[in-house]
Amino acid sequence: MGMDQEEDEDSRRRMASLQAARTALRAGVERSRALSHALARSGTRMAEIQSRLQAAEAAVRPIRAPRDALEGAGPNIDRAVGPAAAVLKVFDAVHGLEPPLLAGAAATANDLPGYLAVVGRLEEALRFLADNCGLAAQWLADIVAYLGERGLADPRFVADLTHALARLKTPSPADLDAGLLAAALDVLEAEFCRLLAEHSAPLTMPDPDNSKPTPITPPRIPAAAVQNLSLTLDRLAANGRLGYCAAAYADARGDTVSASLRALGLDYLREPAEDAQALSPSVELWGRHLEFAVRHLLEAERKLCLAVFERRPEAAPACFADIAARAGILEFLNFARAVADARKDPIKLLRLLDVFDSLNRLRLDFNRLFGGKACVEIQSRTRDLVKRVVDGSVEIFEALLVQVELQRNMPPPADGGVPRLVTFVPKYCNQLLGDQYRSVLTQVLTIHRSWRKEAFDDKMLVDAVHDIVKALEANFDTWSKSYEDKTLSYLFMMNTHWHFFKHLKSTKMGEVLGDEWLREHEQYKDYYSQIFLRESWGTLAPLLSREGLILFSKGQATARDLVKQRFKSFNASFAEMYQKQSAWIVPDKDLQQRLCHLVVQAIVPVYRSFMQNYGPLVEQDGSASKYVKYSTEDLDKMLSTLFMPKQPRRTGSLQLRNSNGKIYSAMTGLYRSASTLQ
Repeated sequence: MGMDQEEDEDSRRRMASLQAARTALRAGVERSRALSHALARSGTRMAEIQSRLQAAEAAVRPIRAPRDALEGAGPNIDRAVGPAAAVLKVFDAVHGLEPPLLAGAAATANDLPGYLAVVGRLEEALRFLADNCGLAAQWLADIVAYLGERGLADPRFVADLTHALARLKTPSPADLDAGLLAAALDVLEAEFCRLLAEHSAPLTMPDPDNSKPTPITPPRIPAAAVQNLSLTLDRLAANGRLGYCAAAYADARGDTVSASLRALGLDYLREPAEDAQALSPSVELWGRHLEFAVRHLLEAERKLCLAVFERRPEAAPACFADIAARAGILEFLNFARAVADARKDPIKLLRLLDVFDSLNRLRLDFNRLFGGKACVEIQSRTRDLVKRVVDGSVEIFEALLVQVELQRNMPPPADGGVPRLVTFVPKYCNQLLGDQYRSVLTQVLTIHRSWRKEAFDDKMLVDAVHDIVKALEANFDTWSKSYEDKTLSYLFMMNTHWHFFKHLKSTKMGEVLGDEWLREHEQYKDYYSQIFLRESWGTLAPLLSREGLILFSKGQATARDLVKQRFKSFNASFAEMYQKQSAWIVPDKDLQQRLCHLVVQAIVPVYRSFMQNYGPLVEQDGSASKYVKYSTEDLDKMLSTLFMPKQPRRTGSLQLRNSNGKIYSAMTGLYRSASTLQ
């Protein structure tokens, strides 16, 4: 029992010892943790103290430096800091320009000159910074190196400052203004385009019927707007944006000129006809439209271009050349080229002369507008066109005489009318010698001869045209001899000589040929009309002769038979001649009426007298209608309507042979061509 109590007591003591040991261990762990936290906090404070000690060491190092080193560093530092301070002041001024420059379109619209002045100040400041920032940075770098070499500054501080200053020695524009100038230039570009759009309105073509000369119409851009465009372009060009300005200007003004020309309806330029006659109205329009484009549109555009690019004249020629190309000046030249390449015929010569005349009248304008290197393509196309027009005109003109002579072998009109060639050539030659074409043709022939080192003058032109008419005159006899019916050949000669006389009298060609020559043709007309009457209708009157018709000499029955026989012979001859000559014509109305009157006078009075004297003998017979087929009124009416012109003919047309041997008719459309030459 006693032993058990001792064991329990011993157990309690050991348990109490264990609990005390645990408590002591726990307290040791807590103290260790506290100590660890204290040490950690002490390490941070030690790092801060170390850093402060280093800064303090750097701060007190100059104090520890030799006195003479410190005294020598002061002036050097002052000299380096002065320029740097000036640069910093300019930086501050640049930042002060941001509000007005970033105000946008409102600022330029309200006060563009003021905005440009601010941009100018910014450019001036940036130029100062570009010139001085690197120099100031270099001076600062030198003094930093000086301090570092002499141990007057912390090495790490010196290293960081040296790296920063190295970047400032070669700053980029964006580093200097943070893109402020680029933003301002974008605003100016927008304003430049706005001014162009606001003042680019198409022009209308002057009324061609207005007899008063129309001055060159200036573009509808006020002088103030032109001045603003020029100033804006100059600022943009000074900052490397001239190319953008030139392109924007060419786009805006080119579209304006194109709109002005589109209003004229220029579809004919792109699809020219191949036939010279069909080209006639288009060539007339082409001349008027080309003059409007050159003298009114492009001349004014050139002046405007020079005004806008006044401060940058080197860019004006190329810009104007672009505008001219957009205006379609090459399309005008291509149309004229198509006229030069059209099918050869005499009408084409007139169209070529029209083209040459238009180009010649605009020659000085072309030289002034397109004389620079920028318009070399227009110059080349124009020279080629002029050569083609001159060569084509001379080729056709020199072929006219040969072609007229070749027509000698062509058959004359079957109805005895005037050959198409005789109708065409006098009018055509009168046109060539008229006021409209004479000087132009002379100039063309002179130019062509000069290329061959030969001379040419107006007299040579007159002689050449005279030879053409004389060759045509020589065709008359050949044509008349080809008729099987002699009376028809007389009618043909009467018609042809009268046509010559009537259409050459009081004309330029008539003056060349002379009054005596013209009177000969008038006399030929009278001569052949008399022969025609004698050999045709003059043969009918003897058929109604009174010979052998003395009544009651051999009885009334015998006389009646003779009258019937003579009526029968007259009726047969009249019917045959009338039927034949009903297909013949006299194109000239006055001549037709005079000839019919002569025929009536040759037949009707004789027939009336015969009817009055011997008609009753036949009328008493039951078969009178077989012999008396015409009344006097019938004959008068029938004969008065002879020789009336019929439908248009296509005989005796002038043809030109191409170099490939193919023959083209020059007289396409009888009355159409004739009306053009009136």
